[in-house]
Amino acid sequence: MPNIKSAIKRVKTSEKRRALNASQKSALRTAVKSADQAIAGTDVEVAKAALVAATKKLDKAVTKGLIHKNAASRKKSRLAKKLNALSAQA
Repeated sequence: MPNIKSAIKRVKTSEKRRALNASQKSALRTAVKSADQAIAGTDVEVAKAALVAATKKLDKAVTKGLIHKNAASRKKSRLAKKLNALSAQA
């Protein structure tokens, strides 16, 4: 445990940040997973809504620095590709 006041504060703030980042990253993974499951289903409208929600979460994660912009772009692209295949099939 640090003795210096600024180091103690650093530990506290970094712990708060770590918890917040973990929470946001978990919510992001949940949104992407639910979008993937909705696309795997048969209802196109539900899948589109889930894709919009996941896209929004991904974009927010990029602005907060949780994930790299190319990673978000890749995930959005793959989800959109699956949705387009579902739309063409239906």
